[in-house]
Amino acid sequence: MKRVTGIGGVFFKSKDSKKTRAWYKKHLGIDSGEYGGTFEWRHSDDKDKKGFTAWGPFKDDTEYFDPSEREFMINYRVDDLEALIEVLKEEGVEIVGEIEEYEYGKFGWIIDPDGTKIELWEPNDEVYANIAGEGLNKSS
Repeated sequence: MKRVTGIGGVFFKSKDSKKTRAWYKKHLGIDSGEYGGTFEWRHSDDKDKKGFTAWGPFKDDTEYFDPSEREFMINYRVDDLEALIEVLKEEGVEIVGEIEEYEYGKFGWIIDPDGTKIELWEPNDEVYANIAGEGLNKSS
């Protein structure tokens, strides 16, 4: 079973997420809306299939990263979230909450040995392609 297949997103806390988004747009060319930005790429095994990596600053008081006290959270893409969560449980990995399912994919969360919350995403890239940029996560 494949575990992680790529980076699904990088998220970090910011004292002023609007100002931070503007800085990244001006200086690094990362165009993002209220809920962050999206990088589009192609799958290596199917060049016609799009994939996405999300990027976004969250308000510094967000609870989305809880119970982690870290200033960032990495989202990893996976092929079969439910199977992976079961294997991770068997291996003694701390699972946070329940799997959540949306039209653009399934999400689950774990805690690494340093106490960092890790987001696992089984994406539905076809749906995500249609709604990217419309504000998927209201926590940012």
